[in-house]
Amino acid sequence: MKKLAKSKLFEVWSIIAKEHELFVPVEQEGESVNFSLWQEGEHVNLDHLKTNVSPKQIVFPQTETYLKFKTTGKKLSLENVGGKQAPYVLFGVRPCDAQSFALIDNVFLTEPVDRFYEERRNKGILVSLACSNPEETCFCQAFGITPGEAPQGVDVATWDMGTFLLWKPQTAKGESLTNQLNGVLEEALAQDEQDCQELQQDIQQKLKDLPLAKIDPKQITGDLKEIFDAKIWDEYSSRCLGCGSCTYVCPTCHCYDIRDFDGGKAGERFRCWDSCMFSEFTLMAHGNPRKTQKEKFRQRFMHKLVYYPNNNEGVYACVGCGRCMDKCPVNMNIVKVIKKLGGEKA
Repeated sequence: MKKLAKSKLFEVWSIIAKEHELFVPVEQEGESVNFSLWQEGEHVNLDHLKTNVSPKQIVFPQTETYLKFKTTGKKLSLENVGGKQAPYVLFGVRPCDAQSFALIDNVFLTEPVDRFYEERRNKGILVSLACSNPEETCFCQAFGITPGEAPQGVDVATWDMGTFLLWKPQTAKGESLTNQLNGVLEEALAQDEQDCQELQQDIQQKLKDLPLAKIDPKQITGDLKEIFDAKIWDEYSSRCLGCGSCTYVCPTCHCYDIRDFDGGKAGERFRCWDSCMFSEFTLMAHGNPRKTQKEKFRQRFMHKLVYYPNNNEGVYACVGCGRCMDKCPVNMNIVKVIKKLGGEKA
């Protein structure tokens, strides 16, 4: 293990930024924090637990142009402009958000592979930061995530030890980045590693005291049709505005639409995030198979809690970050659905 003095973070970021695009949690106007491209003078906030939007926007951008086209007379020319060109480092990702990448990988890296997404994932180095102080809306442990550790696939795991970050490379890309920073990183002492173990134990104890500690989707019983026909969908969907806030802040939602911008003799084809909560989602030439908000609302939660785990060896399409609890304008969220379906320990 290595350790990185916080007083040297600027130096580290400067070194990384010479060869990579560096994305860090940046505090913006209105005190919101989001992952943004690092620049000297930015207010980087590693203490803020949850960014406003998850870092999935780095590997799966909210909008992405695939190609540009133009016509000259009867001739049509196409230009491929999609994909990620520069290598990048994503620094300070929380374990729940890091775990969400594995879920999105399962969608985009399964045949037929999404080549633009694959390119972005391959060019990235992921540096996680353990959650020393989980918040009241956190329930990642319900999905098998340990906030004091880094999930598989993280290249470098770090822990906030007060005046320094403990630094542990976990992959070949993580080792390469560590070697690049050898002039700044120091060797960790045995006492540092012992302190880290105590920190992890402290985090586990804090989890037990959180308000959502008893959330457990595995407690949801009943066959698929029974859950599908449950009265909860009438009751809860009547309050849903269909605004899509929950899907846009969710680290695991991955639905998108493909549109053309027609500028006359030139235009663009682009991908943009979509939401199963929107009225035109699943709209086809013959009409929409999900006409009511109840059907849209039910689809969102059935997908995350029933369909996805049924088809993916019990893995749920939620990482318990709690952003949907923070952002829903009518206080409706997945925790209320899980509880109503019986997903809570006694």
